[in-house]
Amino acid sequence: MNESEHQVPLSQYGFEQQFDERGAIEWMQENWSKAFVFCGLYAALVFGGQHFMKERPKLSLRRPLVLWSLSLAIFSIIGAIRTGWYMRYILSTSGFRQSICDQSFYNGPVSKFWAYAFVLSKAPELGDTAFIVLRKQRLIFLHWYHHITVLLYSWYSYKDQVAGGGWFMTMNYSVHALMYSYYAVRAAGYRVPRPFAVVITTFQIAQMAMGLTVSWLVYHWMQEGDCNSYLNNIVWSSLMYLSYLVLFSSFFYQTYMKGKGGKSSKMD
Repeated sequence: MNESEHQVPLSQYGFEQQFDERGAIEWMQENWSKAFVFCGLYAALVFGGQHFMKERPKLSLRRPLVLWSLSLAIFSIIGAIRTGWYMRYILSTSGFRQSICDQSFYNGPVSKFWAYAFVLSKAPELGDTAFIVLRKQRLIFLHWYHHITVLLYSWYSYKDQVAGGGWFMTMNYSVHALMYSYYAVRAAGYRVPRPFAVVITTFQIAQMAMGLTVSWLVYHWMQEGDCNSYLNNIVWSSLMYLSYLVLFSSFFYQTYMKGKGGKSSKMD
């Protein structure tokens, strides 16, 4: 289903209406591989930074961390609302199957801007780890693995406008809206009841399970000619979401069920 088939009755802001999605897609098709450069620099700075900080006192950075987390929380909340409304419209007018196979998320009213903003945001989100390194907190494998793979897959997929993207992005916006809000409140020095962290991790696990389900449905319906995607993309998305499901489930078990969560680690 293309853009012209969706007359979405939702008011658009000027920047959403004027956004050139064709130029954005063309740029990503030509430059998506630069994500490997970002990830390489990220890994070098993260592990080099840990070595640099080894014999140095940790930094507080409370105010910068509050501003950082709050900025990402606001961005994610707005993104979740705008993309969530669009997905709700597709679900109510065209059904669940079309909500997965529909490619208009990349060029439709409202969603086209937030789809591009989503994939671009995965680069600056790498900055999360700088706070962990400079504050000398425990850096778990899940954290840096998740950041690297999400950036690579998001840029790789956006260039092809593959089916399922609407679900992937809307779910991530929604979970990040909760997650970064939680981080902002904690960074500000407020004590957050433990159940909030449990709920966020539960939502993350549910997101990964749904991501696997969407990937399987895209493959199934692609055979019938309804979903536009590529086998290699589906393989990578399935492996990615499966690894996340295992890692987040393990994190949940180790942190909340075995009583090893005395000090909270970043979940994402």
